[in-house]
Amino acid sequence: MASRTSSLKYFSLLIFALAIVQMTLAGDPDILSDFIAPPNGTVDGNFFTYTGMRILVGGDVPKTFTVLKATLAEFPALNGQSVSYAVLEFPAGTTNPPHTHPRSAELLFLVDGSLEVGFVDTKNNLFTQTLQAGDLFVFPKGLVHFQYNADSENPAIAISAFGSANAGTVSIPTTLFATNIDDNVLALSFKTDVATIQKLKAGLAPKP
Repeated sequence: MASRTSSLKYFSLLIFALAIVQMTLAGDPDILSDFIAPPNGTVDGNFFTYTGMRILVGGDVPKTFTVLKATLAEFPALNGQSVSYAVLEFPAGTTNPPHTHPRSAELLFLVDGSLEVGFVDTKNNLFTQTLQAGDLFVFPKGLVHFQYNADSENPAIAISAFGSANAGTVSIPTTLFATNIDDNVLALSFKTDVATIQKLKAGLAPKP
């Protein structure tokens, strides 16, 4: 009996260790080919070209914070390539609200303007920086972060690179206040009242 118990113990430890290794290696899966072709379609130069960013060339500055993405959803050729991009346009005084990317770190390059950026680590330490054009800033994988154009007159534009074809975005305000989480749960969590929670939800409700 002792021998069997010991064997089960070691087997359990082995399974646990393998699970830990798998978690540390988690990310986009490696592929065993040069690329993943679409199930139905022709593979030529067009397949590897994404033209969705052309609207940025000579375009006007948007009136609200805008994100143009080149992820797996928009650019299928990224499937299996573990990379994606986003272009972030910040009119004067706008922000990219606190959010996370659960499947990738984010490397932000500020092309023009200035940005206040920051993230919070798992010990609730806040790391902030004021970026100028030409600066790079990394937001570690899965941590809550934000960007804010504090300039009241000039826009800013940045390019973000991700180590995943589908980094994912979890918006903290939207996740908490626009997904029908019970008002009482939120009121208790934020140590406030239901009326305040309802005002927050109303502010984030989709415009008709």
